[in-house]
Amino acid sequence: MLQVETELQTLEDLYREDGKAELIGGRIVRMMATGFLPGRIACRILYSLEAFSRQSKTGYALCDNVGYAVKQLASGRQSFSPDVSFYSGKLQQNLIRFIEGPPTFAVEIRSENDYTQSGDFERAAKRADYFEAGTLVVWDVDTLAKSIHSYKITAPYSPVTFHISDTADAEPAVPGWSMALDQIFSI
Repeated sequence: MLQVETELQTLEDLYREDGKAELIGGRIVRMMATGFLPGRIACRILYSLEAFSRQSKTGYALCDNVGYAVKQLASGRQSFSPDVSFYSGKLQQNLIRFIEGPPTFAVEIRSENDYTQSGDFERAAKRADYFEAGTLVVWDVDTLAKSIHSYKITAPYSPVTFHISDTADAEPAVPGWSMALDQIFSI
């Protein structure tokens, strides 16, 4: 049997990729576009984080498609591109490149194809990668149930779940910021 060797892709290859993608295990993994509701939810969270970051001057709110380059993790992952994020680390000199290091707070919003058993596994694996890289809080936003599962690096398997009548926070990643779920999920 003929074996074909596949060359591992690098962050430099990822920089040349069209569209949203992440580098995992030497492979560029493309990510599909999202629908109306996940997009609206992302906008609402981003706007709130942006207003907070301007007022508090404690970090930077960043939208979908911003890349974070990290040292290769146990899974082989070398980058993240969360739906919304907050970064409170030191910025590098070249601001056109991916941010060097993990997001402080990452928001992953479920799209139509995320409601599968494999989607559950992929979300759990990505959360583990975020925490290995040093992210403090990860939100898993369930668009259908209108809830947010907030995972912390200090309790990665015990999320706090916020429901439509609650106000969610991202402590300790974004101290002092919170957002009402009815505001997040309203059309």
